[in-house]
Amino acid sequence: MIRSSSRVLAAVSTLVSLPAVAGETELQVLRAEIEQLKVAYEQRIAALEARVQSAEQARSAPAAEPPAEQRAAAAPASGFNPEVSLILQGQYKNMKDVAERSITGFASTAGHNHGDGIEGVSKRGFSVEHSELVLAANIDPYWRGQAIIAVQDGDAEVEEAWFQSLAIGHGIGLKGGRFRSGIGYLNEQHPHAWDFADAPLMYQALFGEEGRYKQDGLQLKWLAPTPMFLEFGAELGRGADFPGSERNKNGAGAGAVFAHIGDDVGIEHSWRAGVSYLRTRASERESRFEDINGLEAAGSFAGRSSTWIADFIWKWAPNGNPSERNFKFQAEYFQRSEKGSLDCYDEQGAGNACDPLAAGERVVSDYRTRQSGWYAQSVYQFLPRWRAGLRYEQLDSGSRNFGANAANLEVDSYRPKKATVMLDYSWSEFSRLRLQYAQDKSMRGLTDNQWTLQYVMSLGAHGAHRF
Repeated sequence: MIRSSSRVLAAVSTLVSLPAVAGETELQVLRAEIEQLKVAYEQRIAALEARVQSAEQARSAPAAEPPAEQRAAAAPASGFNPEVSLILQGQYKNMKDVAERSITGFASTAGHNHGDGIEGVSKRGFSVEHSELVLAANIDPYWRGQAIIAVQDGDAEVEEAWFQSLAIGHGIGLKGGRFRSGIGYLNEQHPHAWDFADAPLMYQALFGEEGRYKQDGLQLKWLAPTPMFLEFGAELGRGADFPGSERNKNGAGAGAVFAHIGDDVGIEHSWRAGVSYLRTRASERESRFEDINGLEAAGSFAGRSSTWIADFIWKWAPNGNPSERNFKFQAEYFQRSEKGSLDCYDEQGAGNACDPLAAGERVVSDYRTRQSGWYAQSVYQFLPRWRAGLRYEQLDSGSRNFGANAANLEVDSYRPKKATVMLDYSWSEFSRLRLQYAQDKSMRGLTDNQWTLQYVMSLGAHGAHRF
């Protein structure tokens, strides 16, 4: 705007210097009017520059403390008028009747499902899935709080319950309580925000049956003051979720660090990439295995688990407007290594190889694994209310060293795979119906063709989803 005004003034001055065609008196009047315009423009430019300078100073200065009357008024308003929302989510699922679903070659709680309705592997037929009751409000000018109660099949769980800073300034954010960890890309998203009806195999293998990792602890983030999006974060927590376990000890059982970078490419393209590291400690973490005779064996792991995650997302919208058409590509890769000891035993008294005398004896050995996996998916909104998506995923059971238990347990060398296509229709941003087909080869020797019809309905306050 400032440059445009300067060009206009230069052009006017050039025109004034041209030979006069009209009389001298008329030229004097025109020159006077031009001078008045120049003065007016210069005053407007000076005022705009002052406003810009004032805004920059306010942005860099620490947040000022609000007046006492404002602080007094804020607490009752947010305390008695919280934002309330309810997410209704259910489905019909057609898949094979498998007594115990598992991911071959991976020891996690996701690998021992007896048909219970969970996020990772749902029930057959009709079921009410993961529904959420959300309460959120500003506590005062300095803090915000949110609680999410997850309800499923008569069970209620505190999914999240955290407080978050509002006025530290300098790009610093602090969160405490129970929250979804900032590692990876999909982990922070709730099931109703997913582009597919279930979590990728990668998340089920990494974080257990629910396909997400929660922290009970503290999270610190810093957003750099750069033209490009640049964010760093660190977390300390209890570490009770898989791949950790409940240890009932002082201190922190898990720690995580992550970094994200992103930018726009023109007005139609945007991207974000990230890398994350999670380290947890486990004590008596239960898992299920198969012995060399095909019998079920229980394992109790104690040791450390280290996970690296790389994520990338790219979005496109014609002319920067995603309401009509848009495209999104998303991919994540992980590598996890574990080191410790494995206590293998016969839980059911069937006399398996870990307890050959069926007299309560146990075989304790070293335990080391290095495993990896990835998924890639794309979603295309081809009409304002219609979207189609494709996801392919593959895991690698990698190297698994059972030490002395190698003679007792079956070492599965397998690469679970799954391919999924979906089509969904949204009446609005609050209501969606999705049809999904998946060919699941996550269990060796079994190809499960799965059909899912899912609904997601949002009632009440509904904040914007993450990038």
